[in-house]
Amino acid sequence: MAMARPTSNARQDLLASVITWVGDHGIGDVSLRTLAEALGTSHRMLLFHFGSKEALWVEVVRAVEADQRAAMAAITTDESATIAEQMRSHWMGMLDPSLRNNIRLFFEVYADALRGRSYTKDFLDEVMSSWLPTVTAALQPVSGSAASVDARLMLAVTRGLLLDLATTGDVESVDAAMQRFTSFFVRATTPIE
Repeated sequence: MAMARPTSNARQDLLASVITWVGDHGIGDVSLRTLAEALGTSHRMLLFHFGSKEALWVEVVRAVEADQRAAMAAITTDESATIAEQMRSHWMGMLDPSLRNNIRLFFEVYADALRGRSYTKDFLDEVMSSWLPTVTAALQPVSGSAASVDARLMLAVTRGLLLDLATTGDVESVDAAMQRFTSFFVRATTPIE
């Protein structure tokens, strides 16, 4: 019988350190021992808290995604900002260079989930279900009954452009594409008078 993983401050502290390390270095082919040494801990502690290197990567992605959802929710509470301003603010946060390696990791884990790798159990379900309520709520004021459909579109475009960014590194072109999409979106959701 497998031992349940503890939910402690030590685990959260380790996860925060790993997120920072991934942001600075990426994952490449880093071994758990090398990662542990860089963090000033042992690979056994990482295994104890996360189960495996791959399970650790999933937890990193989940934590970064949760931070991004919280950032989006905070942005949308500013009722004085237009939807275009809110979209721009969130997008600029996504373009933060410190997120690049975490974005690459997201797509690596996503690809493994599509391949059915066991360490990604439940990841595919979470990829949409964790974001749809937040994005739908953000779009409700402008999209009304179409908010859930628009949320899927928004997620698809954002993830597509982030994949483009991870592939090409072309921030300027990816940003221009998002600005163009934002203008299309705003026009499509603006009521005709």
